[in-house]
Amino acid sequence: MDNPARTDIFKGMEHDSDILIVGGGLNGPLLALAAARSGLSSTVIDALPAATRTQDGFNGKSYALALASVRLLRNLGIWDRVADNAQPMLDIKVSDGRPGEGPAPFFLHFDHAEIEEGPMGHMLEDRFLRRALIEAMDDVPQITQVSGDSVTAQDVDKTGVTVTLASEQILRGRLLVGADGRGSGTAARAGIRRTGWRYGQTALVAAIEHALPHHGVAHQFFMPSGPLAILPLPGNVSSIVWSETDATAARFAALSDEDFLEVLRPRFGDFRGEITLRGARYTYPLSLSIANSFVSDRLALIGDAAHGVHPIAGQGLNAGLRDVAALAQVLHEAGHRGEDIAAADVLERYQQWRRFDTTTLAMATDMTNRLFSNDNPLLRAARDLGMGAIGHMPALRRGFIREAAGLTGDLPALMRA
Repeated sequence: MDNPARTDIFKGMEHDSDILIVGGGLNGPLLALAAARSGLSSTVIDALPAATRTQDGFNGKSYALALASVRLLRNLGIWDRVADNAQPMLDIKVSDGRPGEGPAPFFLHFDHAEIEEGPMGHMLEDRFLRRALIEAMDDVPQITQVSGDSVTAQDVDKTGVTVTLASEQILRGRLLVGADGRGSGTAARAGIRRTGWRYGQTALVAAIEHALPHHGVAHQFFMPSGPLAILPLPGNVSSIVWSETDATAARFAALSDEDFLEVLRPRFGDFRGEITLRGARYTYPLSLSIANSFVSDRLALIGDAAHGVHPIAGQGLNAGLRDVAALAQVLHEAGHRGEDIAAADVLERYQQWRRFDTTTLAMATDMTNRLFSNDNPLLRAARDLGMGAIGHMPALRRGFIREAAGLTGDLPALMRA
């Protein structure tokens, strides 16, 4: 439901919502749902029209949700809405090699049976998750959705924050949250700068139908130009995230579907039989982009607005969902103590909780990409031996499995069983 345009002038402590959330993708709606459990109201502002956000057609976009992220969805009542369309990831196989030559003899095999919690995660298409979030917000009276509109200005004072929309609607809240991606206008208007760099790589994303079943196994194939992730979806379908150099990716993206499959086949291999394209193809440039601060006056950043990392470990969205769970817990505890939820010391607790974790993730993904995205023979030998050694050390291997499942570190309450 969209808010009608407001024409009144806000006075004193009057607020439309406790939290104004800019960005209606995934993180913003989930924060609104989590905050509602603490009695906090939210307005979620998204530039996309409602019809675009709820379209049902298969488009190949999907997410690798770690076990901790699945727990978040379950605890917020979302998982039951999407579980029938989710594919468990039972195993992950990691290999190194060159296109057309197959993997090197050393590889890693992470088996979910080595931990007690079950599958390491699930694959879920964007269309199912996005629609479930919108429907869930519709069911919560504390949440107002504003679609097809964008923020053009934001102002902060001692008692709240005011945003002006392109439609000239004015909204006021106690806290402003930026969930508006790497190019976050919320962060830019607050004067928050970013640190990062381009990798000279572009991701080619598509859904692939194959003749043989995947049995819930995900593959990560490291090649000199970048990794190819093959991630299982329901049925004989897999999502691929294929990183190539910018120039090569641009050339491949311009190919017809038939020619695209011809260049993919030597990299994908024949272990799943004949492959065909299903749905559209997408590209996006790969970069590292970290906000220099996750908070400002009455403002917090979550998801890619706070940190955008290389997709090499499939942890970008999962890191954003940790932001959601952590911020929701900080706000809940502050409200329970009678504190101003947007006070500087309250928001600093959120930043301290998430800053180290996301910096560590950014460094790990950056280092892994640099180590594996080259054809240096000495580095190839060292990394292949390293993978072989890890594969023969059960305790270390289980540590990597738990990390992939999102079960390490200081987990927010919403991500616990």
